[in-house]
Amino acid sequence: MTFLLTLLAAIFVLGPLIALHEWGHYIVARMCGVKVLTYSIGFGPKLFGWTSKKSGIDYRISALPLGGYVKMLDEREGNVAKDEQHLAFNYQHPLKKIAIVAAGPIMNFIIAIALFWVLFMTPSEQLATKIGQVLPDTPAAMAQLPVGDKIVAIDGHDVQTWEGINYRLAGRMGETDNVSITLQSDAQTNQSIKTYQAPVTQFMQGDAQGKDALTSFGMLPWQPQIAPIVGELAPDGAASRQGLQVGDRITAINNQNIDDWISATRIIRDNPEVLLDFTVLRDDKTVQLQIMPQGKKDNLGNNYGQIGAMVDQTEIVIPDAYKTTVVYGPGESLVKSFEKTEQLAVMTVSSMGKMLSGMIGLDNLSGPITIAKVAKQSFDISWQMVLSTAALISLSLAVLNLLPIPVLDGGHIVYHFIELIRGKPLSEGVQMVGLNIGLLLLAGFMVLAIGNDISRLF
Repeated sequence: MTFLLTLLAAIFVLGPLIALHEWGHYIVARMCGVKVLTYSIGFGPKLFGWTSKKSGIDYRISALPLGGYVKMLDEREGNVAKDEQHLAFNYQHPLKKIAIVAAGPIMNFIIAIALFWVLFMTPSEQLATKIGQVLPDTPAAMAQLPVGDKIVAIDGHDVQTWEGINYRLAGRMGETDNVSITLQSDAQTNQSIKTYQAPVTQFMQGDAQGKDALTSFGMLPWQPQIAPIVGELAPDGAASRQGLQVGDRITAINNQNIDDWISATRIIRDNPEVLLDFTVLRDDKTVQLQIMPQGKKDNLGNNYGQIGAMVDQTEIVIPDAYKTTVVYGPGESLVKSFEKTEQLAVMTVSSMGKMLSGMIGLDNLSGPITIAKVAKQSFDISWQMVLSTAALISLSLAVLNLLPIPVLDGGHIVYHFIELIRGKPLSEGVQMVGLNIGLLLLAGFMVLAIGNDISRLF
C-alpha cells in the first residue's frame, strides 16, 4: 500500500509538471507554424490516447513515465513532402528553433514562480527568526551568536523565515569561509543591528553530512521545553529491550547533562548504532543504562538513531515573542516568488558545480525514487508542502533541461545558437557525436542517481 501511495503521489506531482513542460514546446511550435505530429506524456509503447480529427496530432500516454516528448515534422526523422517543408522544424529560422526548445524549461520556471506566488500570498503563523538555541562546538557557537536575537540577514540577503535562513545556509554547502549573520537585538527598533562572522569548514560535509543546514550551523529556532520523562515505549524498540522504563527521567547521555527531551532526541538521532551511556532517575534513584539507538534512514538516505521512546502528549504554547504572522500582498508575493526562484536556481547550479569539483559528494544527487518519496511525504504534511515540493521539482526540471548537454534542451539550444552564428547547422555527424556523448553523460548521471536512491533504502 505504501508503494502504491508513493507511486500515486509521484504521478500526481510529476505528471502535470511533465505535461506542462511538453505543452510549452507544443504551443510555441504551433505558434511558430511548425507541424506537430505527436504529443506524448511518457516514452515507449502507447498505452492510450486519441488523434485529433482537426489537426491530426496524436495525443498519447506512453508506458515509460520518465518524461515526455513532442514530435514535430522534421526531415531528419522521415520524408517530408515538398509542399510541407515550410512546416518542418529543420526548415525554421534558428531563433524559432531556440524559442521552441527553450519553451519547455521556461514553462517549468513559470510553474515554479506561480506556485511560490500562491504560497507567499497564503498567510501563515510561523516561528519568528529569533535564535532559540546555539549548539556547542558549531560555527554559531564559535561566532558567539546571542540567544534571543533576531536573524535579519544571511550574507547580506534579507531573511524573514526560518525556511529562508535554511536555504541561504544550504547554499554554502561544502564551502570553507565565513558566513555573515546579521542580528537585531531588539525586534521593536532597527537601531541594535550587528553582523557576526561565523567560520565554516567544508560546511555540511564530513561528520556533519546528513544533518540539516540549521543543525550543522548550530543555531536553532525556539523549541518547547519538554521534560525528558519517558511516557511510552515501543515494545520492539532499543529502549525497551535495554532496560528503559516508562516514568524514567533522562538526566544525562554520555555524561552530557539533559534537561529537556529535544536535547536527548538530538543526541540519539546523531548516534545510530553507537552504544550510549544513559543516566536516568527512577523512583528517586539513579540508574545507569547502556542503549544502542537503532539505525534508520530518512527519505534522503541520511542515517539517524532511534530508541523507541516517546513522551506523553502535552499542549505546546509558543511565547508571543517567538511567533510572527507572515503575509504578503499579491504584488510583493510576485516579487518574492521571482527572487526565490532565482535564488534556488542559482543554488542548484552552484551545487552541481560543487559536486563536479568535489566540494560536496556525488551522493547528494537524487533520482526518481527519492523524488517519489519526497512527493509522498509532502502529501502527509499539508497542501502547502505539496505545492512547495512541486515548485522545487519544476525548478529542478527547468535547470536540468537547460544544461548544455546535447540530449537535453540546453544542448539543442547551443546547437541552434551555433547555427545562428554560422548561418548553417552543424553537420549531422557532429550532432550525432554530441548526442551520443550526451546520452552517455545522462545515462551515467541516471545510474548514479538511482544508485544513490537504492543505497538510501538499505
